[in-house]
Amino acid sequence: MEVLERAQALERAGRDIVHLEVGEPDFETPACIREAGIRAIREGKTRYTHSLGLLELREAICEDYHREYGVEVTPDRIVVTSGTSAAMLLLFGALIDPGDEIVIADPHYACHPSFVDFLGGSSVYIPVGEQDGFQLHAAEIRGRITPKTKGILINSPANPTGNLLSAAHMGAIADLGRCVISDEIYHGLVYEGRARSILEFTDEAFVLNGFSKKYAMTGWRLGYVIAPRRFVRPMQKLQQNFLISAGSIPQHAALAALREAGPDVARMVGVYDERRRFMVRRLRELGFGITVEPTGAFYVLANARHVDGDSHRLAFDILERAGVAVTPGIDFGSNAEGYLRFSYANSLEKIALAMNRLGEYLQAR
Repeated sequence: MEVLERAQALERAGRDIVHLEVGEPDFETPACIREAGIRAIREGKTRYTHSLGLLELREAICEDYHREYGVEVTPDRIVVTSGTSAAMLLLFGALIDPGDEIVIADPHYACHPSFVDFLGGSSVYIPVGEQDGFQLHAAEIRGRITPKTKGILINSPANPTGNLLSAAHMGAIADLGRCVISDEIYHGLVYEGRARSILEFTDEAFVLNGFSKKYAMTGWRLGYVIAPRRFVRPMQKLQQNFLISAGSIPQHAALAALREAGPDVARMVGVYDERRRFMVRRLRELGFGITVEPTGAFYVLANARHVDGDSHRLAFDILERAGVAVTPGIDFGSNAEGYLRFSYANSLEKIALAMNRLGEYLQAR
């Protein structure tokens, strides 16, 4: 956010900045979803919903998971929330007590440990590296499990790496005998291979998902968690007390997303893939390290240690001198220090301009 805010200040001063720091789809929400939201307003569907979410929406989520992964989920295992961040608040609020531990990969999405820490838990970090595509290994986790370990958090496709966790690694993690929390928010944005749901390997798992990334619905703030049945009532009570329910209009719009927006998603995925291949090629040409190509989400985590080992300093220098906004790797954990995260949620023309500016910056440096 510091990079974004400085970039905006430079823009106000007249500078042209290419934004590759923001993890937000640059597409408009598909028309069928917007129209469903407008229709819900016109039909007066503006009241509180059930605290677990609209039954029809929860049924549609079950159908989606059965269609995509062949797993059986029932609506009573789903809590619909105001964004996936709210889902994490309910999940960790129900799962952990003060002092409990959650195992998390390093690098990781910056907000994952924030929820754990806020609720009195501790994050136990397992370093993962670019040499094998940032895979989280069960053998490494096993040695860090203690009586306080309440869960293992995985994220595939991952932010910030864009890599997918293999089925073999996912299955081995499921076999460790602890609850697995699987952040699947980037499912649907996969360009090679196939994303696997943790529910294909175990029911002793929480799934975090939502509509922001796949359907370009960030501002609609709608997510959900699929949980082991014994945790649903505790999460529901937290929802009832602190959040009441998710918004009614976004829930009606999400029904259209699941039922009608498939062609729109396919179009967006095709565009993302073209940008991905271009960005990876150009970053490699510029000398950045990408050992295993990312195949999901819309990020590239590139090794920039040969330029500067201080990613925060480097990101701001690139911003000031080249007019390109990127995210420092240190935001995602100590093991990502010396890396930069590039988002390709921007037009191909803007990405090409950014790569040219980076080339000039590196040559001058």
